[in-house]
Amino acid sequence: MSFKKNIPNFITLLRFMGTIAIIFLTPLKPIYFAVYTVTGITDLFDGFIARKMKASSTFGARLDSIADLCFYSVSIIKLLPTLWKTLPRFIWIVVAAILILRALSYIIAAIKFRRFAAHHTWLNKITGAFVFALPYFLITPIAIIYCFVVCGIGILSTAEDLYIHICTSEYNENIKSVLSI
Repeated sequence: MSFKKNIPNFITLLRFMGTIAIIFLTPLKPIYFAVYTVTGITDLFDGFIARKMKASSTFGARLDSIADLCFYSVSIIKLLPTLWKTLPRFIWIVVAAILILRALSYIIAAIKFRRFAAHHTWLNKITGAFVFALPYFLITPIAIIYCFVVCGIGILSTAEDLYIHICTSEYNENIKSVLSI
């Protein structure tokens, strides 16, 4: 494959590098926001450029999903102390339910399709956008309300992903919603 066809994968690799940098930064400081923002923007551009350049691949889609999982996991772990101090305990029950359902979805997909499987549904994309915006809202007076909204969208997207894994006989990461199965 030519260099040009690998540009989207290089952009995804930048997300991995930014994720590693975030590990060493103090959350909610200007440098954190700068690295976090640039790293998050790579998520928008890798897929867009892959489609525009007709360089989409199964490998690239899988790399993108793993990069997303790493980026959001590291980001949430870094924010955990702030979130723990800020959020009511009830929300942690909701977060635990989301994580359990998401793990169940991945396990079912791994058993059923013999691979890591995450769909690029509209709800998953919306959830990703809301989770991405979380650090910016943590410094506002509506942080708790925003977190409840994120959890609501997260439950919907996780339930949809689980339902798709259960109801489909073949894996297709490009399913856009439960309505398209």
